[in-house]
Amino acid sequence: MFVDQVKIYVKGGDGGNGMVAFRREKYVPDGGPAGGDGGKGADVILQVEEGLRTLMDFRYKRHFKANRGEHGMSKNQHGRNSESMIVKVPPGTVVMDDDTKETLADLTEHGQQYVVAKGGRGGRGNTRFATPRNPAPEVSENGEPGQERYVVLELKVLADVGLVGFPSVGKSTLLSVVSAAKPKIAEYHFTTIVPNLGVVETEDGRSFVMADLPGLIQGAHEGVGLGHQFLRHIERTRVIIHVVDMGGLEGRDPFEDYKTINEELKEYNLRLTERAQIVVANKMDMPDAEENLETFKQQVGDDVKVFPISALTRSGLRDLLYAVADELEHAPEYPLYEEEAIEQRVVYKHEEEELPFMITRDPDGAYVLSGEKLEKLFVMTNFNHEESIKRFARQLRGMGVDEALRARGAKDGDIVRLQKYEFEFVE
Repeated sequence: MFVDQVKIYVKGGDGGNGMVAFRREKYVPDGGPAGGDGGKGADVILQVEEGLRTLMDFRYKRHFKANRGEHGMSKNQHGRNSESMIVKVPPGTVVMDDDTKETLADLTEHGQQYVVAKGGRGGRGNTRFATPRNPAPEVSENGEPGQERYVVLELKVLADVGLVGFPSVGKSTLLSVVSAAKPKIAEYHFTTIVPNLGVVETEDGRSFVMADLPGLIQGAHEGVGLGHQFLRHIERTRVIIHVVDMGGLEGRDPFEDYKTINEELKEYNLRLTERAQIVVANKMDMPDAEENLETFKQQVGDDVKVFPISALTRSGLRDLLYAVADELEHAPEYPLYEEEAIEQRVVYKHEEEELPFMITRDPDGAYVLSGEKLEKLFVMTNFNHEESIKRFARQLRGMGVDEALRARGAKDGDIVRLQKYEFEFVE
């Protein structure tokens, strides 16, 4: 099975917890703090693997959770950083954030990497909190949570040349005779339901990659037939070979087919019409093909060069492959996404800072605190030590949580919730 789009969950490893420890050695009366820092959590990294052709592996494993960092230890020993989790993807993979629909990366070259979820930093041990005023602190941090998100991986086949045309016009046959590819060939529509790639070499030693893509029909840009599945893969191609059936066996008009396909390419993405297009009149071994070709040439006009071939008898292929190789020599690369021009100047804008927390009410009257900054602070607080709890309370006060609760009408003894935990509001 060919899988070209999949949604996965990734989570970077949490940082290791810092430690509260003290140096206790004979004849060293003032040992002082000796708690080490936690190690950094592992990143989740997507890496291009040349041998992969589909996203099939992600059908069976869609959750990728990296290891956390090692906890800090006594004697000022820091925890070990965790090794990154490498997730292999095929060349041509586009990575998108599932929530924002933002394109994060376009991975095309072997070995190329992208950090899709960062690991959290390690928490600090009590050695870090020592001051002249408090030389023996019982304060440490828990590790920072790793980044987590859902991402969509979309595979867009890497090919120089894409074969387009209605189903059963002979695209698979053409690919099979000009390359070593062995696509499935049969006398029914949509024989090809997955892209097939083949390397084509001309007699003068030039080579390029050709893709036989699933058949295109009217309404494809709206997802009809194999529409989006097909059009997704043609976005990377630099030259389009438009195959038209001149045999007319199915009673279709070659010129109407030609117009319909071009309209679908235009409707899906206007940039597809910028690509060089070579029109191929296939099945010239059929009885009415010559008449149909003359009519077709008159309809398309002199500006469009048509290459008459027969994939079955292999006539006309040499000239066609030379023309394609010539076209590729000066065909530009088409980036999938427009890169914004970066101006070499600094622009200062006044943007309202996001509130570090929000206060809502539950039906039972409890005050509920939420917010990324506040929740991160809470997760990184070690509640096993009194000093850490007092530090957390000071940090909340500094953020303005106490004042905000009073403004919302909180009284002494009221319940305040943060994630799954409950606290009492104390005046």
